[in-house]
Amino acid sequence: MQHQTDIKMLFFSGDTDGAVPALGTMRWIKKLGWEIVKPWVAWVHGGEVQGFIEQYEGGLDFATIRGVGHMAPQWKKAPMQYLITQWMHNQPIQVLDKGQDAVLI
Repeated sequence: MQHQTDIKMLFFSGDTDGAVPALGTMRWIKKLGWEIVKPWVAWVHGGEVQGFIEQYEGGLDFATIRGVGHMAPQWKKAPMQYLITQWMHNQPIQVLDKGQDAVLI
């Protein structure tokens, strides 16, 4: 599938979502055949891991939201507001690197 690089896309799924499981979304994205720009890494807000994020070519980002289901913005308001606001304004999102130190992507 071809992609346009001038349109940003953020897909997110609660990792306990039974209606639209994160695994199903991951499989759908994989079928697009787009290259991974930045592999899975834990994203952090308020000093806690809130999920994982992976970035693909063409401006597609996929994030999971830890511990919530289909209504992630309702049940994880502050972390979701942080993730979406940072993403919308092209600001770095705090993540954990392999050494467990918080860094920005």
